[in-house]
Amino acid sequence: MTRLRRSATAATALAFTTVATAVLGFAGPASAHVSVNPAEATQGGYGRFAFRVPTESDSASTTKVEVVLPENAPVGSVSTMPVPGWTVTVEKRKVDPPIEVHGSQLTEAVSKLTWTATGDAAIKPGQFQEFPVSMGPLPKIDTMVFKALQTYSDGNVVRWIEEPAAGGAEPEKPAPVLTLTAAAPSASAAPAAAAVATTDDDDDDEGEGTAVGLGVAGLVAGLAGLVLGGLAFARTRREPVTKS
Repeated sequence: MTRLRRSATAATALAFTTVATAVLGFAGPASAHVSVNPAEATQGGYGRFAFRVPTESDSASTTKVEVVLPENAPVGSVSTMPVPGWTVTVEKRKVDPPIEVHGSQLTEAVSKLTWTATGDAAIKPGQFQEFPVSMGPLPKIDTMVFKALQTYSDGNVVRWIEEPAAGGAEPEKPAPVLTLTAAAPSASAAPAAAAVATTDDDDDDEGEGTAVGLGVAGLVAGLAGLVLGGLAFARTRREPVTKS
């Protein structure tokens, strides 16, 4: 009976493992897409981000990557880091109203970045490449969606341009998304509040000290009165009574 139970348990575990492997094996390639890392940043700040590009094809290599910056969220400063074996082309567009960066009004913003492989630098099957970018100040919106195009050596172009749906499943060809959060309150407000609290505490301490001092003084005065009264009473008792 024990052997039968062990056999049934082993068979169940084997079946579960087989199904899980099949499911994960099917879902794995679908999750490998162009992404931006890190995927979160702070509004108004600067950051270093990398567009990560994996090659999903089994027979072709990635030879070109195009990343389009969102039109609704222009960024004043965008700079790229050299990637060995790759050249980068930067395209700009006019913006109205201008973007203010450190007191300067900028009328142009980067609209598109294109990396092209040279020589044998293409991203081969089973490999990935990161393309670092520095950006800022980041706009005060919730998300930045970067639509990307991935070109393979066989001429195939994969368009990672589908925007995420609120509360929905991930699209088949999702665009890289950068989530932006509001900056924390200024730290200068905290010391001011602490100073006010400290002043209030000091005032309270001084008030309490004054009250205690007055109480002690009153007690001493009362005791002195009792002592003097006692001495007077004793003196009266000692004085002889004069007879007429």
